[in-house]
Amino acid sequence: MWIDVSVPLNERLPIWPGSPGFELSPLRSIACGDTDNVTRLTCDLHTGTHIDAPKHVLDNAPCIDSLDLDVLIGRAYVAEIDNQDCITPALLDASTVPAGTRRLLLKTSNSDLWTKSPGRFDSSYCALTSDAALWVVDRGIRLIGIDYLSLQRYGDGPETHRILLKAGVIVVEGLDLSRAHSGPCEMICLPLKLEGIEAAPARVVIRYPQDSPPQLQQTGLL
Repeated sequence: MWIDVSVPLNERLPIWPGSPGFELSPLRSIACGDTDNVTRLTCDLHTGTHIDAPKHVLDNAPCIDSLDLDVLIGRAYVAEIDNQDCITPALLDASTVPAGTRRLLLKTSNSDLWTKSPGRFDSSYCALTSDAALWVVDRGIRLIGIDYLSLQRYGDGPETHRILLKAGVIVVEGLDLSRAHSGPCEMICLPLKLEGIEAAPARVVIRYPQDSPPQLQQTGLL
């Protein structure tokens, strides 16, 4: 069974301070006498569940349309880190992330914010310290995901993003991991193919080994 760990895009979604927000506006409407429905979407590319490419914080760096699909699809590990203000290297060590993990999804108390504080941005969300970003890079992790709008703490400078993106780590933000649990899973994480741009909204789904077809388990992918 696939679990959708993306957040719904709607006008009730929390947005980053200063963002223009999310808006759907009808261009054509059957109810108004048109032959079809056509809707315009307005938002910044870091709205809801989205992927950051290196170009987000580095000039002349890879864009969202050049990210490696082999990193965006495959085996991942969900690590639960509960009731913490920030994620440090010590907490990552304690989470027993298996050696050789290439894709790491961090489930924190942030996942509760999507329902506890709908429509309101909460600046106290849990995120990585810059030395935790170095921990991720040092262990060869290629993709890191977290369950709020940024994996960098609110009020911090861009160092956490720069450490990860300069090393080529793909950053996935705005996940809802409330239905996920700790352990290995299969992940599909695909951004919109926007050319030459620093980020894109994404649909992300995961599936645990016991829910996967036997032939997939036998391949060693899970």
